[in-house]
Parts: sequence; structure tokens; C-alpha cells
Amino acid sequence: MKAILLLEDGMVFEGNSFGAEGQKCGEVVFNTSMTGYQEILTDPSYNEQIITMTYPLIGNYGTNSEDSESRKSFVSGFIVKENCPYPSNWRSGISLGEYLQKNNVVGLEGIDTRKLVKHIRTKGAMRGIISSTELNINKLKEKLRDYPGLVGRDIVKDVTAGKTYSWNDGVVNVLTGSEWKTEKKYKVVTFDFGIKHNILRLLCSHGCEVQVVPAATSAKEVLRLKPDGVFLSNGPGDPAPLGYAIETVQNLLGKLPIFGICLGHQILGLALGGQTYKLKFGHRGANHPVKNLLTGAVEITSQNHGFCVDVDSLKGKGIEVTHVNLNDNTNEGIISKKLSAFSVQYHPEASPGPHDSQYLFEQFIKLMN
Repeated sequence: MKAILLLEDGMVFEGNSFGAEGQKCGEVVFNTSMTGYQEILTDPSYNEQIITMTYPLIGNYGTNSEDSESRKSFVSGFIVKENCPYPSNWRSGISLGEYLQKNNVVGLEGIDTRKLVKHIRTKGAMRGIISSTELNINKLKEKLRDYPGLVGRDIVKDVTAGKTYSWNDGVVNVLTGSEWKTEKKYKVVTFDFGIKHNILRLLCSHGCEVQVVPAATSAKEVLRLKPDGVFLSNGPGDPAPLGYAIETVQNLLGKLPIFGICLGHQILGLALGGQTYKLKFGHRGANHPVKNLLTGAVEITSQNHGFCVDVDSLKGKGIEVTHVNLNDNTNEGIISKKLSAFSVQYHPEASPGPHDSQYLFEQFIKLMN
């Protein structure tokens, strides 16, 4: 079957369909990871985004029942140069195409992904529509015209948990099947703005009793649970419209240690009186260099975000910049020692990606201690 990607500036890419049949609008972005496509597909931060993988061959090790990072895939579409229909790996259960079909994700293969990525890098991330059912360009243009995009919208409500729940699973060694267990010493309330499972696993393995709460949970409800610390998770879209979350964090500042990742970092920045802005094409991949300004060390990091905290907007507020992106010098971390709150823009829990930054979980434990 044929499939089409139409960008808002009129550029069209025609290829072959794999995965589910259908059509969907979203923001067209790219990810530079060579592996980890199942974790990428199930990261809720990709809600309403059409992901293009820059590595040319995707799907060669299949998918399994253990590497998903959330309850389902929230992506709007998945684009690769070449999909491998015959995976080979000892952990593989079903192929990538079957996985997309099972999760109702439209896949597109056989296009010039290098041309598409260069176009996005030049023009910036933009709205698009992917379709394997409707191939009429004029009709697709009409549907795309009605799609509002991500700026100024709250799309966290589509991915957050419906109710509070406990998480008890730690990190598991896939080779031995053994779980990294630590005595539970700290109670952590974790906000689900679109949280990845590996964050929860790492909190558990670091000795935390984890209570996950919906994004709209109030500060009063959090304090009623009497936690030792609060975690602000990753999530999709623009942080600015999340007034309820920003207000909650403002009401928690100074009362409990706070650790934020990705969207949680942006929400903390806004709660501290800063501002955020949209990046031209964002940072998405597992190989982004970040410099730790406190130690001078360079970490290779996993990233997935399209918005950024404006460092200048935090000047004079007692906030220290702790990390910076070495590709474009954008902010990657902040800390308020006075309020016992810190956050990073990247993903120290990886999955996929390197583990250079897992020390941040130990930093959170020390802060609670």
C-alpha cells in the first residue's frame, strides 16, 4: 500500500505503508538514535508527533513485551527509510510493522528521510499529516489546515494517569532476570505528565516508595500523602498552558525536595518565575553532549523535547544553571539550593540511551536524606 506525508508548507513525501492503516496529523520531528525505537514509540512525550528516524535501517531486532515505556504508543506516525520485516534477536516477539499495527500507528517507509530531516532542520519542525488511506493531496491539505499544532495547548491531559497508583518494580537485568532491589527508605510522590516506566523503575531501585499521581493533583493533596520528596516527570507539548501544574509546584517549593526531568524541568522553571520558548527543531536522540557546569564533565545524554527554559528569564531569582547543551548552548539543567529543587532537560533514565546521568537519582536521594 502507498502512504503519504504532507507537510504544512506543501512538501509531499510518497512511500509505502507499514503498520496500521489510517491517517493522522501531528508535528513532524526527527530522532537521531540508532536503536531504541520501541522505547521511543512508547514515550508519551511524543504525543501528537510524527517521528522520523535518521538511522536508515529500523526494525532489525524486532519488538518485545518488556521494553515499552508506557501503557501504549501516543505517537501520530512513524517514518523510516527502510523497515526490516524479518527481525533477528533472542528477545524479539513480533516485528516492528506488527507492533505498529497492534498499537494503531501509521508507518511510512521508502522515502528519502535524509531530505526530510534536512528540510526540518532548515525550516523548523512543522505540522504534517501522514496517511495510508486518503492519498488525495487537496483533501489532506484541508484536514491539516484544521490541525492546531502543539503551541498553546495542554496535551498532557491525554497521556496522564486517570488515578493515583503505586509502582513497585525496580530495574531488571535483561540478561539474568534479576531485579535491582534496595530497602525502601523514602516516600516519593511522582507527577505523571507523561511519565516513562524507567524513571519509576530507577526511583524504586534507589530505595523509593513510589506513588504516582495525575497531572492535575493539587499541592494540598500531595502534602496530605506526607512524602519525603516530589518528582516532576517528562511529558508532551508546550509547558506554558499547564497553569494548574505550575501553580502546584509553586505551592510545593520550599516545603519538599523537588526533582524534575524534561517537561518537569520546564514546569519547575516556570514555577520559579522563568519563561520557556519553542526550539526550531528540538533535541531528540540518544547521543546529545551536555556539559555539567558544576563538575566540568561532559555527559552523553538521551533527549526528547521541543521547548526550552529561557535562562535569561531566571536571572536574579537565585537560580544556578547546572548543565548546558554543547550543540547549541541551550539550557539543560537548573538548581535552587535555597528551595531544594533541581531539574534537567534531558533524560537521565535513558531507555533508550547512555547511563552517564543516572547519578542525578542519587542526588535526589541525598537531597531527601
